[in-house]
Amino acid sequence: MARLNGKIAVITGASQGMGTAHARAFVAEGAKVVLTDLNATAGEALAEELGAAAIFVEHDVADAAGWARVVAAAEARFGPINVLVNNAGIIGPVAKTEELSQADFLKVCAVNQLGVFLGMQAVLPAMVAQGGGSIVNISSISGIVAIVGTPNLAYAGSKFAVRGMTKQVAVEYGSQGIRANSVHPGYVKTPMMVAATDEDGGGASAAIPIGRFAESDEISPLVVFLASDEASFITGMEHVIDGGMTAC
Repeated sequence: MARLNGKIAVITGASQGMGTAHARAFVAEGAKVVLTDLNATAGEALAEELGAAAIFVEHDVADAAGWARVVAAAEARFGPINVLVNNAGIIGPVAKTEELSQADFLKVCAVNQLGVFLGMQAVLPAMVAQGGGSIVNISSISGIVAIVGTPNLAYAGSKFAVRGMTKQVAVEYGSQGIRANSVHPGYVKTPMMVAATDEDGGGASAAIPIGRFAESDEISPLVVFLASDEASFITGMEHVIDGGMTAC
């Protein structure tokens, strides 16, 4: 039996990288998915690939009105949302704190932190009405430890914030059957990460005990598990998947 039968999920940042991998994995496990992203061309192509189980909505996660449109589209096509994967994120400039502009700081926080807040706020009423649901917020190992050699206060702050907000929602809504967990990938071979490290897992991979970057589809099984009823007693936790990087 498919592990996500009956699940109606929203996956943000679905047009590339981990978001695309998560979407494919969810549909393969029986879920209906609403894909959102600013990249409409890639998002629509992915929805077409996935067939009747998927729709695409062009969406800025930092826009509350956009979230209302996503919820309305999901309910019109599939029914009430019971899974949210807050995957959309940006890295922003790698710069020392004294050199980081306020504009760059706020841009990173708008996507990585405000977007997660707005997403959870948008889906919680339907989850409460249904008596349950699962929220999976994609953070980073930068939400667990500081990364030596890559100064980025905005990114680290936003990813630590995701970890904290996840715990708060888990505590607030656990009695109503709603689970919230954060996932903390290390270096994953996505367009965003390759651009940020200016490599394809060469020098940076020396800091990873496994010796390489992860592929996006190596992260998706954890996200599927947390969305599924198999994780029914797991909430409020951070789940690190980093090839041993934070073990050092």
